[in-house]
Amino acid sequence: MPGAVPNPLRDARDRRLPRVAGPCVLVMFGVTGDLARGKLLPAIYDLASRGLLPPGFGLVGFARRDWEDQDFAAVAHDAVRRHARTPFREDVWAQLSEGIRFVSGELDDDEAFDQLAATVRDLDAKRGTGGNYAFYLSLPPALFPTVIGQIKRSGLAESSGDAWRRVVVEKPFGHDLQSARELNAKVDEVFPPESVFRIDHYLGKETVQNIMALRFANTLFEPIWNRGYVDHVQITMAEDIGVGGRAGYYDGIGAARDVLQNHLLQLLALVAMEEPVSFTSDAIRAEKEKVLSAVTLPADLSTATARGQYTEGWQGGAPVRGYAQEDGISPDSTTETYAAARLTVDTRRWGGVPFYLRTGKRLGRRVTEVGLLFHRAPHAFFPTSDVAQLGANALVLRIQPDEGVTLRFGSKVPGAAMEVRDVSMDFTYGRSFNEDSPEAYERLILDVLVGDPPLFPGQREVDLSWQILDPIERHWAESGAPEPYAPGGWGPRSGHELLEREGRSWRRP
Repeated sequence: MPGAVPNPLRDARDRRLPRVAGPCVLVMFGVTGDLARGKLLPAIYDLASRGLLPPGFGLVGFARRDWEDQDFAAVAHDAVRRHARTPFREDVWAQLSEGIRFVSGELDDDEAFDQLAATVRDLDAKRGTGGNYAFYLSLPPALFPTVIGQIKRSGLAESSGDAWRRVVVEKPFGHDLQSARELNAKVDEVFPPESVFRIDHYLGKETVQNIMALRFANTLFEPIWNRGYVDHVQITMAEDIGVGGRAGYYDGIGAARDVLQNHLLQLLALVAMEEPVSFTSDAIRAEKEKVLSAVTLPADLSTATARGQYTEGWQGGAPVRGYAQEDGISPDSTTETYAAARLTVDTRRWGGVPFYLRTGKRLGRRVTEVGLLFHRAPHAFFPTSDVAQLGANALVLRIQPDEGVTLRFGSKVPGAAMEVRDVSMDFTYGRSFNEDSPEAYERLILDVLVGDPPLFPGQREVDLSWQILDPIERHWAESGAPEPYAPGGWGPRSGHELLEREGRSWRRP
């Protein structure tokens, strides 16, 4: 109405309205894998349970199994009952299952892909999915070109009118810079860049997104988020399990390609980037690309990197096998299960500040965190004995588990003496918010279906990440076997020496 006065409360509510996907079909390759059963299928159900999928939604599984539609629906039902975050409701499942289909075939089978094309067209007619298709490639990267080629050959990539086509690819995006570029060229032959969604599920976690909120929605932290106050940054992703059933994928890939090249470098970019002009995908990617292009490797990679491989031993009161004894692993494998590196970001904000990254399996506990460790105060006013137990101030962003933020600082111990010790202030999502955080894949799948790409890395980011890692991998290839380390600890000795040479030490999460 002309002259109407804006209502701030109504406008605020409007901004909080959930995004709901429009009519569409999600075609999932690799539906028999652990990722599909444990994460993807439950995430789709959770979206439906939250009312974020339309009645006109179809889910098509593609695999070699000799299944009918009802067989795939039964597998999906079991996966949802076991792994879904939201309570299972028969009415939600009944509506979702009406749009479930399955196509059996090999990835190079023309006839199977022709049947897939007929299946999605049938869903358009019967479910009103509007010709909108998203293809989720939950497959090893080596199979991407075959599937992309079949999607093009069968006409599935062609759209008309306002209908869209999108493709989702899982990391790793290649195994080095050259293969990543070759893979991207294959995808670009069929899908335009804005239709390609590269999944890094860590970017869908609430606590990763909170890095931007913490920095740019508050005046408290940004003034000290720089080299003038920060001594160094530690980024850790540790797991307390071995490779387990991932042996076939993991061997030959290793910890650096599996985690450091994507998850950890993405966290580094979010921590180190400047404030974007907006929260659009282009603006956020531009700032992350600036950071990654400014990352510098030390000249001596033998002292600036570390790699290890866990041995057999005891963890959690039980005997565990070493990596070389795991099923499907060669006894003389030189694949690393621990990787660490010291990097610098040569910008005005971060010049001279070391960024220490580490990841590993069979470590002391499962944890992912970013720690900003600040310069120590000179303590000129205090006698040394009064601050003997005082460490460096720290701001720790906990990604998983126990998601939240910890601020560590010094406080006087009650009593007559002026003794200062470390204390912590904790924010946890569980205590501060009533609603549960959605799983990362819920957010990311919804982003794909609504066409919102801010949380997905672009190809330029992928290229820059491989440019950082490739020299490290080449150095390791010439350096012999990784250093052994016992399970249940915090990695090989060389990983600790990475910091000790400079008078620092890893945080104990």
